[in-house]
Amino acid sequence: MSDKSCPVPPRAERRRAARCKPVNREQLLLRSVDVEKLVEEDHPVRAIWELVDGSDLESFYETIEAVEGEAGCSAWDPRVLISLWLYGYSRAVSSAREISRRCGYDPAYQWLTGLEVINHHTLSDFRVQHGPALDELFVQVLGVLSHEGLITLERVMHDGVKVEACASDKSFRRQETLERHMDWARQQVKEMKEREEEAGGLEVRERVAKARERAVRERRERLEWALRELKEVQAGKSDPEKRQKARASTTDPEARIMQQPGGGFGPSYNVQLSSDAKADVIVGMGVTQAANDTGELVPAVERVETNLGEVPQQVVVDGGFINQGTIVAMEGRGIDLIGPMPDHASQTVAALEKRGVAPEFFPQAFRYEGERNVYVCPAGRELAFESQEKSEGSARYRYRAKGADCQSCPSKGQCCPQSQRRSLVRSEEPPEVRRHREKMARESAREIYKQRSQIAEFPHAWIKEKFGLRRFRLRGLMKVRIEALWACLTYNICQWIRLCWRPKQAVRVGN
Repeated sequence: MSDKSCPVPPRAERRRAARCKPVNREQLLLRSVDVEKLVEEDHPVRAIWELVDGSDLESFYETIEAVEGEAGCSAWDPRVLISLWLYGYSRAVSSAREISRRCGYDPAYQWLTGLEVINHHTLSDFRVQHGPALDELFVQVLGVLSHEGLITLERVMHDGVKVEACASDKSFRRQETLERHMDWARQQVKEMKEREEEAGGLEVRERVAKARERAVRERRERLEWALRELKEVQAGKSDPEKRQKARASTTDPEARIMQQPGGGFGPSYNVQLSSDAKADVIVGMGVTQAANDTGELVPAVERVETNLGEVPQQVVVDGGFINQGTIVAMEGRGIDLIGPMPDHASQTVAALEKRGVAPEFFPQAFRYEGERNVYVCPAGRELAFESQEKSEGSARYRYRAKGADCQSCPSKGQCCPQSQRRSLVRSEEPPEVRRHREKMARESAREIYKQRSQIAEFPHAWIKEKFGLRRFRLRGLMKVRIEALWACLTYNICQWIRLCWRPKQAVRVGN
């Protein structure tokens, strides 16, 4: 192709080089910062500070050793530390190191601290050192919510959820393994002390030796803790084989293996939340080591009464909480309990089918003769009264046939294929259980129960999804409870911000 086919444009028509503003990252800038304008007027951090600043925090101040008129470094104001943790949890930040880091660049954290950076050790220690004071603050916030009309206790929904512990399932060991590791730790401590004496007191060697000794000592203490917890686990198992196979974690000995909501098993704690149905406010919180919810409702009601001074008028729970003892206890307190009765009949049928019993020899096929107090089986054999058991107000009567009658019966293979003779148990329910069963058969009770999941499970979902509390950061039942309490307190404050503070703030801004 010739040059004539591609004419060169005149110089004046050529595009000039673009000129862009350069970025200079090797300079220092001195700027004035208006801290008060770091966050807007309706920012939630202002609401948190307003609520915390108006609370009675005397219990938090009692532990501060720095006082006016004496030498020493001033302590951080508990109002600032509380607000930092509450705002951090509301933003799914539960790490002390991360909160400390955000104090250096995040406007909300900078507004709280006045552009100061708080050491993560200070934040971490503060979170776990004020359990009773945090309980008081939780009750004060409930008082604020009650004053706003968000708590009535007319209907309370209760539910439990498993939250993973800060431990691996591989950290669980049996007794013989724990004792072997314990002997090794004792030997290590002994050798450390001997080496320290031989080091001659040199500063570097002494410091290294003490650090190693401290690490081994802490491991020994965890092993001792694990052995104590293992004894409690073994004490709760009646089967000798299960008692021998019991295990405890060397990382968090107070954690227990529980079934997870999504399936599978893992180290967990059972978090129990009671929520007022008026505005989904958490009015009671507890953390237990129980793998199921069978005995958790009565303590939950007691926690609500401790927090608010009265018991709920009505409590709605799922079938995992319903048992004879709970029904009797709730009626004794004057509480209307709503919850489905366990289907014992289907459980009995499943057990009989597993043993190979034919349907025509299920318990309903046996005829009871009250005058003689005997049962008559479909084959005409009698089952005489054998023993009586009483438990929580109910009575269980056991009836058993004669061995000779069953052995000679042609229907033995269909009636009791895995035992020498057939037995039956007749139970007499207390009147409280009968009344509860009749109540749950009514349509009004079933309609109330249909509302349970959307209210009772909402706080659990909020805390897990928005706060990120799917796994505890702290270890041990006491510290885990404190961490859960921080999350529940944050949840209630978020409800107050959404339902009370923001509407009032919008009116103030509009005026």
